Amino acid sequence: MSIGDQVASNLPYLRRYARALTGSQGTGDAFVRATLEAALADDELKSSLESGRVALYRAFNKVWSSAYLEVADKPAEAPGSHEAAANDRLKSITPLNRQALLLTTLEDFSAGDAAEIMDMDESQVTSLVQEAVEEIDRESSTSVLIIEDEPLISMQLEDLVRSLGHEICGTAATRTQAKQVAAESKPGLVLADIQLADGSSGLDAVDDILAMDNHMPVIFITAYPERLLTGDRPEPTYLVTKPFQEKTVRAAISQALFFGTSKPID
Repeated sequence: MSIGDQVASNLPYLRRYARALTGSQGTGDAFVRATLEAALADDELKSSLESGRVALYRAFNKVWSSAYLEVADKPAEAPGSHEAAANDRLKSITPLNRQALLLTTLEDFSAGDAAEIMDMDESQVTSLVQEAVEEIDRESSTSVLIIEDEPLISMQLEDLVRSLGHEICGTAATRTQAKQVAAESKPGLVLADIQLADGSSGLDAVDDILAMDNHMPVIFITAYPERLLTGDRPEPTYLVTKPFQEKTVRAAISQALFFGTSKPID
């Protein structure tokens, strides 16, 4: 496989990671573009990408580590939106612990691979992940809407959400139900599948909800990530693949609330 093919096969997932790390599709894609431009300008860096996914994420990490504050200082693309909140948070944080958590959960790297990506000792990465988990435990609670047509998965997500100290404001198996629950309960976070019980779309359900409140952080949990990682339309900032591990959903919820403007429980 050529370097180009190697990078192309991993690029959708690097873009997913960049969005989750920055809380913004625009900012995430800017870092991915900067990474590819750096590789084109540096033969040694370009050659390193032959070794696969770890090398690509390592190259991205170098760009991110050296430049994220500069990007964060740019004006927000849409004041009052989730992206504006993400830019505000980026101005005041150094999210190494969250980076380590996302690499080992959402991206499913081993601690050793994450250490190579972040240019750290494995023990440092393990410590950062633990720090991030402890930070999650201190997060304020919010109300969560679950849009999922499989009852067992819906119950699993309910248990997980409650174990993190959040409240379930409702569940829905169809677009119509989701819109009704969201209008009545005004959740602070949405977990959504994309293929629902009556053939309706979770994407359309989320569009309905965001039309009511465009501040709403949303996490898509789907067995069909390739439908959302096409680059042809706005892609979700937070995307978890089924079958999922609870630690992956936990990390995505934490990151969405970290950047989001979700409403706390009264």
